[in-house]
Amino acid sequence: MKKYQYILFDLDGTITDPGIGITNSVMYALNKFGISDKRENLYKFIGPPLAQSFQNYYGFDEEKAQLGIKYYREYYTVDGIFENIVYDGIEQMLRNLKQDGKKVLMATSKPEKFAKQILEYFKLDQYFDYVAGATMDEKRVRKADVISYALESYGIQDLDEVLMVGDREHDVLGAKEVGIDCMGVLYGYGDRQELEKAGAKYIIDTVEELAKVL
Repeated sequence: MKKYQYILFDLDGTITDPGIGITNSVMYALNKFGISDKRENLYKFIGPPLAQSFQNYYGFDEEKAQLGIKYYREYYTVDGIFENIVYDGIEQMLRNLKQDGKKVLMATSKPEKFAKQILEYFKLDQYFDYVAGATMDEKRVRKADVISYALESYGIQDLDEVLMVGDREHDVLGAKEVGIDCMGVLYGYGDRQELEKAGAKYIIDTVEELAKVL
């Protein structure tokens, strides 16, 4: 594997497991529209932009999807954001990367404000050199746009030195669009078929393997 100097991490499904918080928030939002669904059907909301998921999975138009996001955040900002678990081994991996002199950044489609809160809550913010996320109005929410924003904000110019790490096809496709390599992880919410089809340069199974490879 190439030697990468800059490692960009996705948040949900890569650094933390947000399954309970996100699905509880989606349930809360759907209930506002008189819709109920099983939790296992809502894990597909983890990764993609929220508006896109409401439109793709429940046929919401753009206006209704924005209202869905409003309801989602009513629950998420109070409770859902902290119904979240750091994957075992992640903190040690981040610590090792920093000790090795790597620059560690975050590129997430979650609103930047929430991403920073989560990292601070779990005391992981100390390992990140920069945190890039979506805007609250979702004008910057596509993964490619978030990655570009991270690279530009941190002043990274040599794309050969950059690796994106994420668990869903959006991470891979966003990285490809920007022109950087992507490593897909299988301990999150994507599967091998999804990551291979999207064109991940590398695919690993566990946090332990990720730490060893990086």
